[in-house]
Amino acid sequence: MIKVVFFGTPSIGVKSLEYLYNSSKINVVGVVTQPDKPAGRGHKLTMSPVKQFALEHNLPVFQPKSIRKEPEIQKELKLLEPDFFVTFAFGQILSQDVLDIPKYETINLHASLLPKYRGANPIQRAIINGDKETGICTMITELGLDCGDICKKVVIPIPNEMTCEDLYEEISEKSPKLIEETLLGLADGSLEPVKQCEDGVCMANKLSKEETLIDWSKTAEEIHNLVRGIYKSPSAYFIYNGKVIKILKTEVCEGCGSAGEFVEVCKYGIKVACGKDCLMLERVKPEGKGEMSARDWYNGLKK
Repeated sequence: MIKVVFFGTPSIGVKSLEYLYNSSKINVVGVVTQPDKPAGRGHKLTMSPVKQFALEHNLPVFQPKSIRKEPEIQKELKLLEPDFFVTFAFGQILSQDVLDIPKYETINLHASLLPKYRGANPIQRAIINGDKETGICTMITELGLDCGDICKKVVIPIPNEMTCEDLYEEISEKSPKLIEETLLGLADGSLEPVKQCEDGVCMANKLSKEETLIDWSKTAEEIHNLVRGIYKSPSAYFIYNGKVIKILKTEVCEGCGSAGEFVEVCKYGIKVACGKDCLMLERVKPEGKGEMSARDWYNGLKK
């Protein structure tokens, strides 16, 4: 059996860890995840979803603050004699000392079709930019940012109404088998990684707070894509009467007016003029309140 140490933190990686754990050809011998962090209103220390799965299945768990600077944990990982490390949304950069530990390679699951969207936010950026497809790929981890040789890819279509949460779930579902196929192919020599082409390299930088504020002078489609791309995480918003209004669901529609003008209120929501066309606001979350229909929010303003 192929011995693997799994590196991951958020829920997107849990199904892959579970799949490898249940595989008859893979032996997960340890899990590396981020340290517990304060969460919620009470700021209670909370373990990562990956750690929770590991503990429930009696897997050894390592939680370095920075694995590059913790030789003791590196020594413990060496004692596990892994064939591969597998990283999936782990959240730390690995040093060469760490990459040299497994017998074969460190394999990373990246949520884009590399070399497009190297970096931290490939899921959100693909939707914000209006891409019609994205994907996942497994790659050989090198010291550079997402620049290693590509092992396998899967293309994922992006329908016009897909949100970042929808895409997140799609990637979570499609990743496990791809990771297993990659490990088996590399171990038996049937898979030959391919160098990345440097043409079309595109970075998926972290989203700035300024980008989440809606600019009504942009086209309705651009704003619709922003709303989908950062749905609830952290949400696109505008300011109305000094309050933050987060937008959760929209639809592009015909119409015109001054950018940012409420053109019409109907049973579907609020039609707002943009730089091109109009945007129908269907679901919103006003500051200090729960999610509601845009029409209900607007009607409440008059009370």
